[in-house]
Amino acid sequence: MEYMLLADDLGAYKQVAGWYFDEWLSDLPNMSVDKVALKLSSYDNRDKAPLLVLAKLNGELMGAAELKLREMDIYPEYEYWIGGVYVKSSARGKGIAANLVKEVIKYAKAQAIDQLYLQTQKLDGGLYHKLGFNLIEEVDYRGHHVAVMKANLNKI
Repeated sequence: MEYMLLADDLGAYKQVAGWYFDEWLSDLPNMSVDKVALKLSSYDNRDKAPLLVLAKLNGELMGAAELKLREMDIYPEYEYWIGGVYVKSSARGKGIAANLVKEVIKYAKAQAIDQLYLQTQKLDGGLYHKLGFNLIEEVDYRGHHVAVMKANLNKI
């Protein structure tokens, strides 16, 4: 598996936008794949958020994850977030999601980010708990009950 930034494969955001739309956004009013793609097209940074990490196997896109800014508007004080961790269905169960999270953490640490947040519908924290994230609280946000988690990157 090869991990790279969107900056190294600028066209990949279109496929990732389709994944994100189908998985999480298709039921939102006034949302479209084009709107998601437009947002992701700006995630082409190398040394600052937002950025998009891609997982590829033999040139085929397998998954993606984001280092993003202020994902949940109810937490304006929480600046850096990991989000959009997605692995295509045929590639799941092979550790790709965990490796994508580790790659995002690597880029966050390189930017001297010491705290990273996320939201997940897996209320036990799932994969994220195993990777050093701890529950802050559970909240209802935009129609979903989610766990909000935090990792101190100096300790992982």
